[in-house]
Amino acid sequence: MKLPICGFDAKNAILCPQCESKVESGKLTKADVDASMNLANIAKSNKEIENFTLYSCKEFDGNFVLSLAKNDIMIIRQSRTLYRTLQERFNGKIWLVEADETDKRFIEDLFFPTKILSINAVWAPGGIQKTKAVVSGKWTPKFPIDTEKVVQIVKNARNLDIEIEFEDKR
Repeated sequence: MKLPICGFDAKNAILCPQCESKVESGKLTKADVDASMNLANIAKSNKEIENFTLYSCKEFDGNFVLSLAKNDIMIIRQSRTLYRTLQERFNGKIWLVEADETDKRFIEDLFFPTKILSINAVWAPGGIQKTKAVVSGKWTPKFPIDTEKVVQIVKNARNLDIEIEFEDKR
């Protein structure tokens, strides 16, 4: 398993001086450390996770955005039990995104499994750029994704103002 912190630190839930200095300097966040320890803990009982690569974890108001390798995300999405196990370890909602991806792919990952029809840059009066995402279908109270949280995550993680519209108006 590849993690932002040492494998030994993750398995033993304690930071060595080297990892501690990375946290103090700001190279790593508390969310990176917590996510690494959570994954290492799950890996003790779940062998699928042993080959995962966690690049980073960002936390915004109880939402954890895990940047993982593409193959790791596919494994999690194909196993509901693995997803539930991960979700139970975090004190909030987890969002799975590919590491080093484009803004478009980042937004699509946040909306998975919902299909995004288009993502466009729109210029508002005053030279302000907004990103507009058009989601397939129509919004219902049972829509599985909290669009307000997606807006907040995209703003905090990518510094993009996003507007979400549905294909079929309400």
